Amino acid sequence: MSELAWPIACMLIFVFGEAIFLQLSGRQPVNWRDVVFNIDSGHLMLWLFRGLEITCYGYAAAHWSLDLLAAWPPAAVWLFALLAWDFGFYWLHRLHHQWPPFWAVHLIHHQGRHFNLSLGVRNSWYSSLTSIPFFLLLALLGVPLSVFVAVSILHYSVQFYNHNALVPRLRWLEAILITPALHRVHHVNEARYCNSNFGGSFSFWDRLFGSLERELPAAPFSYGVGRETPPENPFWASNLPFLRLLGGSAGTPPAARFACADWAIASGALLLFALVVGYVDRYGYGYGAVDVAQVVLFALLASGAVVLGGMAEGRRWAPLAWLALCLALPAAWLGGLRWFAGFWPWLMLPLALHGLALALGIGRRSAAAA
Repeated sequence: MSELAWPIACMLIFVFGEAIFLQLSGRQPVNWRDVVFNIDSGHLMLWLFRGLEITCYGYAAAHWSLDLLAAWPPAAVWLFALLAWDFGFYWLHRLHHQWPPFWAVHLIHHQGRHFNLSLGVRNSWYSSLTSIPFFLLLALLGVPLSVFVAVSILHYSVQFYNHNALVPRLRWLEAILITPALHRVHHVNEARYCNSNFGGSFSFWDRLFGSLERELPAAPFSYGVGRETPPENPFWASNLPFLRLLGGSAGTPPAARFACADWAIASGALLLFALVVGYVDRYGYGYGAVDVAQVVLFALLASGAVVLGGMAEGRRWAPLAWLALCLALPAAWLGGLRWFAGFWPWLMLPLALHGLALALGIGRRSAAAA
């Protein structure tokens, strides 16, 4: 497995590992549909738009760099990049909360009502696109692409860690770093708390610009944003805020026709995400020589996220669409689109059986009986 796929695989292990521990220990109730939605909503950003962000940065660094850091010792370049990246993220994050078009992108992250590691990957499909202009300045100043990628992975790893439900207050670190406790404050469903603690890794930006909030509310509180129940389909969750921003309406959603068991949704998400890891392992984040096999696989995996959302919502079309997807992937692989070796062939049979089981009604029942 490549160095690009390992972080995604580890993220998946940590997300489900924490959820299982929380469930078995009784420390916090786990909404498995929410966990599945979170990883479904975030993975398109991980393997598509993150690649576009890196491609844009690499182009700017190669053609527009002023090379102002060329004479700096390597340690100084790394330190500058570490601080400058987080400074840019602070203002990007703050603008996400203050400018309606950016809030339409960021809203989906705050709609999560359960604070755990899966929330760390709950994102709009367009999240990485908004970060491009904020980080291009580093390319113009002369931060090499390799340094930018390494520093961004470090910061995103810290942000992922800061969504965990297990680590208590780390008061002595809060003078310098955003900790899980400080980030919990940021996800409280009240404007005073939600509009605070914008830093990604370092808390001194919030202290410097007056946006630090140290304590959770003393009164009972909830996580999330507003009172409306968020969509369970990542396609609608990412696009509905823009529809509303333009004055449109999604109308009244149709009533659910069936209820799908949590284990069926979770196992389907694991199979789909395993294929995502394989996609990244095979194609990386690049936009070089894109072939038909890559386009087909991308389209099938993107469709899988939407279909799983339809399963969670109990849509009538979802079981047959999931069956078609679960059979199309093995058929395409057997038909010649052999994307990769390794673990890929081992997923074909479980995927087909999963689609058949749900199509036959195993793991689901009518909504009236739920």
